[in-house]
Amino acid sequence: MKLTGERPMQGQTPDSLLALHAAGYREVRARAGDGRFLDVGCGLGDESVGFAAAGRTLVGVDYDPATAASAVKVHGGEGMRAVCSDGSLLGLRTGTFDHVCSSHLIEHFTEPEYHVTEVARVLADDGRAFFLTPNAPADFENPYHVYLFEPEDLRSMLERHFEHVELYGLDGSPRVKEDFETRRAMAEKLLKLDPLGIRHKLPRSAFVWLHATGRRFAYRFTNTDQVGGQSGITAEEFFVSESIDPSTLVLFAVCERPRR
Repeated sequence: MKLTGERPMQGQTPDSLLALHAAGYREVRARAGDGRFLDVGCGLGDESVGFAAAGRTLVGVDYDPATAASAVKVHGGEGMRAVCSDGSLLGLRTGTFDHVCSSHLIEHFTEPEYHVTEVARVLADDGRAFFLTPNAPADFENPYHVYLFEPEDLRSMLERHFEHVELYGLDGSPRVKEDFETRRAMAEKLLKLDPLGIRHKLPRSAFVWLHATGRRFAYRFTNTDQVGGQSGITAEEFFVSESIDPSTLVLFAVCERPRR
């Protein structure tokens, strides 16, 4: 699978980013019971497979056929099934799943309300949905992230589709925050090479290609001590908090009682 810098990949994506995703899934698992579980935007399934257990049916969704196929090839023996579908138009029956997870996906939609509508539609009446997305003030420039949320923006959208919404922050230790600030500083240095903002005037496909190429270069030559566990940063350095400020890394919403 080709490294773009956006899809988490073991051994290539920096430890801190893998740990961030792992911590989010850990918090979802802590709040999910038995039944039918849907992970929308499952990617390669490395974290999704943690939901495969006795008493639970796991289905992953990814928009890319090759990625969905890879997830099943690697994790099918552990009970994971996957389908190829658009997260804003799921080819699944209404009210089918007891739990639905949308981890770092909603920010990829130009009109994310369609995605939220679909998550609410496929969720059972007594089910629970989980959304994780970058906190807008703490996010880096990223052409893949086309719709960023401040806390109240996310709450407002979700409350149009769920009767009960709890919103938390997923944050990191001082060492994690330092790591993210180092990456932000690196990104800002690279952006200074384009003082006129020409990247924003390029066709979107060209901007995405430029960003992915830049990330591959940066990961190869600057992250040799930040991948493969060498940094020492793990999911244990991330935690859920009821307090959210501009430095909070991720927003974590727990939603119940879908409106349909």
